[in-house]
Amino acid sequence: MDKVAFLGLGAMGYPMAAHLARRFPTLVWNRTFQKALRHQEAFGSKAVPLEGVAEAGVLFTCLPTTREVAQVAERLLPHLRPGTHWVDATSGDPEESRRLAARLLERGVVYLDAPVSGGTAGAEAGTLTVMLGGQEEAVERVRPYLAYAGKVVHVGPVGAGHAVKAINNALLAVSLWAAGEGLLALVAQGVSAEKALEAINACSGRSNATENLIPGRVLTRAFPKTFALGLLVKDLGIAMGVLDGQKAPSPLLRLTREVYEMAGRELGPEADHVEALRLLERWAGREIR
Repeated sequence: MDKVAFLGLGAMGYPMAAHLARRFPTLVWNRTFQKALRHQEAFGSKAVPLEGVAEAGVLFTCLPTTREVAQVAERLLPHLRPGTHWVDATSGDPEESRRLAARLLERGVVYLDAPVSGGTAGAEAGTLTVMLGGQEEAVERVRPYLAYAGKVVHVGPVGAGHAVKAINNALLAVSLWAAGEGLLALVAQGVSAEKALEAINACSGRSNATENLIPGRVLTRAFPKTFALGLLVKDLGIAMGVLDGQKAPSPLLRLTREVYEMAGRELGPEADHVEALRLLERWAGREIR
């Protein structure tokens, strides 16, 4: 098995890289290098300067946007070896990822977009769903290295992974906001949110928002910081690009983007994405209880 490298040890990348380090010789890099050193101490990976990751045959990135991935790629291009496979777990932009793939291919490097879903809990448990975009041969080449995955789906050519991830997160945003609106109306009528959810979650209106996010965060008022509101707004923007590129009708998703942009302005981009319902509560003058 090849040596692997993981670049970007954020909330998702840190545990994802840990799963790799348990199975493969793993190089790690992070813009805050001290975090790479902590990962080395905790999991037996090897912290290296950026150029050092070029030793790996399979290179993973998990950065905030495709822009940062492209910046890192430009710095690494003189050092990368032909035949290297680059697996980008960033929730990125399909068009930008296709341009990056072409740029890397000039150096003989094969790029695959491979965003993930499952949150920090899934990253820690190694049960993430991976949406892979790339050629079949490249997908099969990297599949054995996806140690953090519970499910891997090859969704299409380069760019398809990022497109599916953006639409998935747009659907998350719709279900979360819709559940918040409905629950606030029920609370106003004297129905407890807990009892309403008990019924809804045994019926056709259930979703991840009603089964997990609202009970575990809104009812408890815990609001752990697992996925920033600003990142969800970014993903909604990518989803709009996917829809606009195909001239697809999208009145509901367009409105959803607008309300989350409003929530981001009111609550700040660092708020957790579920905290968007705080804006609804503010408008209603009551909490979802």
